[in-house]
Amino acid sequence: MSHQLSEQEIIRREKLNKIQASGINPYPAPLYPVNAYSTDIKNNFSEEKKDDFLNVCVAGRIMSINDKGKVFFIKIQDSKGIIQLYVKRDEICPEEDKSFWDIVIKHGLDLGDIIGCTGFVFITKTGETSIHAQTITLLTKSLKPLPVVKRDEEGNVFDEVTDPEFRYRQRYADLIINPSVKETFIKRTKMTNTIRTFLNEHGALEVDTPVLQAIPGGAAARPFVTHHNALDVPFYLRIANELYLKRLIVGGFDWVYEFSRNFRNEGMDRTHNPEFTILEWYTAYKDYFWMMETTEQLLEKVALELHGTTEIQVGDKTISFKAPFKRISIFDAIQENTGIDISEKDEAGLRAVCKQLNIDVSPTIGKGKLIDEIFGATSEHNYVQPTFIIDYPVEMSPLTKKHRSKNGLVERFELMVNGKEIANAYSELNDPIDQRERFEEQVKLMERGDDEAMFIDYDFLRALEYGMPPTSGIGIGIDRLVMLMTNQPSIQDVLLFPQMRPEKMED
Repeated sequence: MSHQLSEQEIIRREKLNKIQASGINPYPAPLYPVNAYSTDIKNNFSEEKKDDFLNVCVAGRIMSINDKGKVFFIKIQDSKGIIQLYVKRDEICPEEDKSFWDIVIKHGLDLGDIIGCTGFVFITKTGETSIHAQTITLLTKSLKPLPVVKRDEEGNVFDEVTDPEFRYRQRYADLIINPSVKETFIKRTKMTNTIRTFLNEHGALEVDTPVLQAIPGGAAARPFVTHHNALDVPFYLRIANELYLKRLIVGGFDWVYEFSRNFRNEGMDRTHNPEFTILEWYTAYKDYFWMMETTEQLLEKVALELHGTTEIQVGDKTISFKAPFKRISIFDAIQENTGIDISEKDEAGLRAVCKQLNIDVSPTIGKGKLIDEIFGATSEHNYVQPTFIIDYPVEMSPLTKKHRSKNGLVERFELMVNGKEIANAYSELNDPIDQRERFEEQVKLMERGDDEAMFIDYDFLRALEYGMPPTSGIGIGIDRLVMLMTNQPSIQDVLLFPQMRPEKMED
């Protein structure tokens, strides 16, 4: 791919040619013996400990160059932070030949280049912990200039690059010029590690299940379709891993979990991305009451691990993950927010309520989706503090066990935090006859035009007929949970490479 080079890009290529012509490889072999990092040096160095810092070797990207003639002050950014290098011509080139200084240091370096440095640590007259360079190695010549970000001596940013189109599309550059962005993804990994540790310590087993599925099951969503050439059949990218994890419960595992990359061919907004990560786990001989308590324990632990407190700042709100969380039925939640009791209404009655509340709904959807639309439009956004919305009508939950004491309801909860669903959990349906009938109801909805209705998974029904023990299961939206735990307003801010419309690039 070729494109029109900018003036800066042309100049950098000219520098590259001069460096190569001098016999220096600007892209040398990758081994470079780094033994120290910027923040570790700055946090641990003192005059009393200077003998421990006589032979440091660092590497990083040049973020600023201050040319003082025969001395350069260069600030490099490594994976942990920024440190200053004191680079003196006669120390880098102690012999008469100063060509390396002239070609590389004086006239060859640019912001964005990656260099290595060996030397000793000292404190400058201005009080800045720095490295007195004894060797400089050009490790990578940068051919594309970074956007300029201005910082003062304390590191405060004045010209932060905030354009989301640039930041999401060129995340690699975003991470360089906005190093605080890296903290979000470090916390994301810390969060998933915390969850893994919690589940492993409680006896759960992590497993892998198929991403390519012959039948897209386990959720009501529109799938992505692909084609398997060798088998000459259509396959679907998974919309959920639920039915496979339940097969494992049938097979004799007591507690299984998976961090599942799922795909749903639907809209995109600040809380939805077509490719997303969900944690699902299924536990035999447990119910949704146990699941609520376990979820409270898990999220309390995550908050403490990431922040040292259960009080999390999200925008202008303080959200407490201190257990226990509020619990309220979906019908009571709707009545609490609208004054309307919909618990006894049929489909026609629900459509009338939608009309009364100015909620536009499709004629293709049934009773379950109508209740979901009413809750989403009138109630969901009001639950800022963690709240379990419980006891859903059976029409909304084709995979859920009927309530043990409330006719027409199922044992299900959704966890709402900051007005959004974070988790969805059931006492799982393990009656194969009941499950078959509910799948058949979904087929009727599909025939009415509901393109999110579930397919019938006959193999899953066969598995249930062997017998699945009483089981509780949950799905937790990892991306949305990261948004909460890192105070990010958009799902694109917690995905390293979110989906975007293809970029128009010149040939």
